Amino acid sequence: MFKHLLVPLDGSTLAEAAIPVAAELSRKLKASVTLLHVIEKNAPQEIHGQRHLTNEDEARVYLEGIAAAKFKPDQKVNIHVHTDEVSQVSRSIVEHSGEFAPDLIILSAHGEGGIHDFVVGSIPQQVIAAGSIPVLLLQPQEGDESSKSSISCILAALDGDPEHDYSLVVASDLALEIGAQLHLIRVVPTLGTLDAKHAATGTLLPVTTNAILELAEDEAVNYLDHQLDFLKAKGVEASAEVERGDPAQEVVKSATNQNADMIVLGTHGKKGMDALWAGSVAPMIIARTRLPILLIPVRR
Repeated sequence: MFKHLLVPLDGSTLAEAAIPVAAELSRKLKASVTLLHVIEKNAPQEIHGQRHLTNEDEARVYLEGIAAAKFKPDQKVNIHVHTDEVSQVSRSIVEHSGEFAPDLIILSAHGEGGIHDFVVGSIPQQVIAAGSIPVLLLQPQEGDESSKSSISCILAALDGDPEHDYSLVVASDLALEIGAQLHLIRVVPTLGTLDAKHAATGTLLPVTTNAILELAEDEAVNYLDHQLDFLKAKGVEASAEVERGDPAQEVVKSATNQNADMIVLGTHGKKGMDALWAGSVAPMIIARTRLPILLIPVRR
């Protein structure tokens, strides 16, 4: 389970939404935390309408203040300021993830591009694509920078792909460690919600495709029953459901119905048109909810 958390901060209150979550996970998991700031080349004096950290001394004082004020004395918190000015902060965070070897990176998605930045290749997606470190993506809004730190219900979205099963291992371990409930959902599309790869076949062979989808629904029920047996033996309090329809919409609907505090997804970290053509639902789920999203890189 996560024993070292990396939290990049730029000085904005939106980025600081990651701090209470990091503090709570650090306390429950007995994990150390590294607070990171990367000095940006030709950095603006303001970012997101707030002051921006532009020099080493200011950044160090800021991180030390966060460590003292937001974490308890018995929590191990390190700070690091990357003083070599960089033009691509995202690349530097990826490089630091290799240097510090964290188990989890906690990031706030914010900035002018919003969700668009995620789809075309923002920091979270670059980190996922570059390695094997999970990313917890938070989505704070202007005027509401506080994040709910407690996690009592985790929703794990599964698709039956064996490559994605590792996300369930992470979700179940996390639920067990922090005492949260775990809810599994698997969505089988309808004829009208098939992705681009299969839509043409569905149009040409609707009866056959419907029969295949009904078989897929039966298989999904058996799959989740098997997973629930495994989780019960592991000591995890878990439930499950199979839904029909658009995967992103059904996952978000289930998260709302279950009062979930976090959604866990396995992802290849594809970006831009690659993600859309691959039928990746991660960007579409992120666009539909403000819940924290734990992105688990697929182990190929």
